[in-house]
Amino acid sequence: MELRLRRVEPLADADLTKTVFIRGEAHSVMQAINRQIAHYSYHVGQIVFLAKHFGCDSWKSLSVPRKQSAAFNADVATGKKSQR
Repeated sequence: MELRLRRVEPLADADLTKTVFIRGEAHSVMQAINRQIAHYSYHVGQIVFLAKHFGCDSWKSLSVPRKQSAAFNADVATGKKSQR
């Protein structure tokens, strides 16, 4: 049986035990969802890479900038910043 996942909302509890096929390979529904999330994050990484490349000098880090971890950690310890 080939079940095609279009989105997550229509899944019922019983669907989570089903097998889906991606390019002919059997996956549990949870494996298929995890695979899709990993696929999305891969593409987000590609987009960030290109944005950083083309942004050059105007690029601002999406996380703690290089060589500024100690200052960030000190701000977290004093409550000035949060890691969340």
